[in-house]
Amino acid sequence: MKIYRFAVVLCLFFLSCDQKTKVEKEVEEIPVDIKVERFDKVFFETKPEDLAKVKKQYPFFFPAGNDDKVWLEKMQNPIWKEVYTEVQQKYADFEPVRKEFNLLFQHIKYYFPKTKTPKVITVIGEMDYNAKAIYADSLVIVALELYLGKEHKFYQFPNYLKQNFEERQIMPDVVSSFAYRNIPNSSDKSLVAQMVFEGKLLYAKDLLLPEYTDAEKMGYTPEQIKWSEENENYIWRHFIENEMLYSVDPKLTTRFIAPAPFSKFYLEIDNDSPGRIGAWIGWQMVRSYMKNNNVTLSELLKTEAKEIFEKSKYKPKK
Repeated sequence: MKIYRFAVVLCLFFLSCDQKTKVEKEVEEIPVDIKVERFDKVFFETKPEDLAKVKKQYPFFFPAGNDDKVWLEKMQNPIWKEVYTEVQQKYADFEPVRKEFNLLFQHIKYYFPKTKTPKVITVIGEMDYNAKAIYADSLVIVALELYLGKEHKFYQFPNYLKQNFEERQIMPDVVSSFAYRNIPNSSDKSLVAQMVFEGKLLYAKDLLLPEYTDAEKMGYTPEQIKWSEENENYIWRHFIENEMLYSVDPKLTTRFIAPAPFSKFYLEIDNDSPGRIGAWIGWQMVRSYMKNNNVTLSELLKTEAKEIFEKSKYKPKK
């Protein structure tokens, strides 16, 4: 009997591997050739007298109402020149990142066939961590000054933000922006609905970034992922026992969904918990739903949170 069970498990394992290989082989056959334009180089290497040419070529980066003095000052400002120098040292060769973009959009086209192949434009922005990478239909804009490495001297940010200022976070950030545009949001403002929405976004990363770790997809450290896994049952019981799941209290979003240095249980575990733990639980819920229901990704994205929760058969690991 033991031998029989082992044979069944082994067969299921190889069937799973074959299926994964089949999908990845189909992904590899999708023709994608991402073009990259280094606007950061164009801007900072342009002579002041040629600014008009750059504005004509990239009008969307020069909003009406701003005097040319603004752009000329940035071109010649020693601090911004130093930022540009640091970016060029880090990304003198952008080809490895371009290849990552190619692979990502092969996956995106596999799961979202109507998606246009965008042009990638690199910029040096204003250190706005809310706009690190923006997917905008035919364009992907990447602010390279925010991917220099978490220990870079420029960064005067809290650690929970800085830990994601790494090159390896470019693709997860692009997928986040892509997913927010393609996953329908619900009018349901309950905590569980927000958890499931974030879970859908993270599940999209499972499919679009299969070679990335859970920590990279979530924006956690490996230690934070380990803490989440070890405390999953306790977190879930806390939500249930305090009747939080169907609460529409906006404070719960701040405590468990929004980026933060830690989640706010108002207990001793706050010191060890990572922020956004509600999003992580939502991810496990969506994974459980997909495991226990025969639905496609497009069907998942359209399904209401309440149905996903009820049919997920989610049970945290003890």
